[in-house]
Amino acid sequence: MHPEHVTDLIRRRRTIKPKCFSDQSIDDAIVNQILENATWAPTHGMTQPWHFSVFVGSARQRLADFLAATYKQITTPETFKPNKYEGMSRNAMLAPVVIVVGMKRQVSEKIAELDELLAVACAVQNMHLTATAFGLGGFWSTNVAATSPAMASFVGLSAKDRALGLFYLGYPASEWPAGNRDAMDQKVQWFDQ
Repeated sequence: MHPEHVTDLIRRRRTIKPKCFSDQSIDDAIVNQILENATWAPTHGMTQPWHFSVFVGSARQRLADFLAATYKQITTPETFKPNKYEGMSRNAMLAPVVIVVGMKRQVSEKIAELDELLAVACAVQNMHLTATAFGLGGFWSTNVAATSPAMASFVGLSAKDRALGLFYLGYPASEWPAGNRDAMDQKVQWFDQ
């Protein structure tokens, strides 16, 4: 493996939202490869806390309805935003694959919850990089309905587990977007003594 290939893949990764997806379907074998690579993320104590619930086809409508209803239920009249409500159901139908990202808490709780959350975040990064390698756009949404206890229950997680959002997958409808980052010296400091 050439280091420059890894660098190119990492720097090509982009957040691409469902409204920018084409209607092209995604082969199940690709989705399985994305999920398999997710499971190779670092995990403290080998707890492997990730849990994925995949919604495709007509199941996306059930998810969309749940998201909209949950958003309406958990927001107050002051915080309710009609555009967010509409987006809850629309986005699930714009992406050919929607994955609910969950964290299953270790029963003994020996490993800190923060370690478990970070392991799942690493798993999502593996998913995003693998999606990029297949030419797929990805978007990790952590909206209030997607991270609610109701969502955890909806996908069969227990009370100590957490729903950590939705990972939308789809082929981009247009050119792959360009990216940029701040200069490294703005984000990194070195200590040599």
